Amino acid sequence: MFGLGCDPDNEKAVKNLLNLKKRNIKKGLILVAAYYSQIKKYIDENQISIKQKKNMFNYWPGHFTLLLPSNSSTPYWITGKHKTVAVRISNHKSIVKLCTVFGKPLISTSANFSNMSPCFTRESVLKIFGKNFPFLNGNIGNEKNASKIINIMNGKLVRYA
Repeated sequence: MFGLGCDPDNEKAVKNLLNLKKRNIKKGLILVAAYYSQIKKYIDENQISIKQKKNMFNYWPGHFTLLLPSNSSTPYWITGKHKTVAVRISNHKSIVKLCTVFGKPLISTSANFSNMSPCFTRESVLKIFGKNFPFLNGNIGNEKNASKIINIMNGKLVRYA
């Protein structure tokens, strides 16, 4: 499926993305990164046990989003109403390359209006968001569903595809 993204530290960009999707800021957003070091500033590692941290890396890189305790400086436009931050270390080549070149994670959310089906074709993205909508040229992944979301602190599956 197609996704939308922006700089997670740019409040204006994130709010524009939320407005574009008609998504409530209280829901929070996912950060996608190339490497764990890119997400460290957004999480509170002191709250994560050695066992939990080891478990995190059993899921990454890959199609799993993990809820981790957020750092007190993590912006509310990322966490929403939550005390956690949703993060994924991607194995998608285009995402890894983009995050590597950008030097940090990106907001990652499905290309759709909130509570609607995600876009699976370039044409459907253009139909919803307009013919001049910017694209990253590359292949979309083979996944047919959104990533599973797991709370690493208690092991609970929060969203399953």
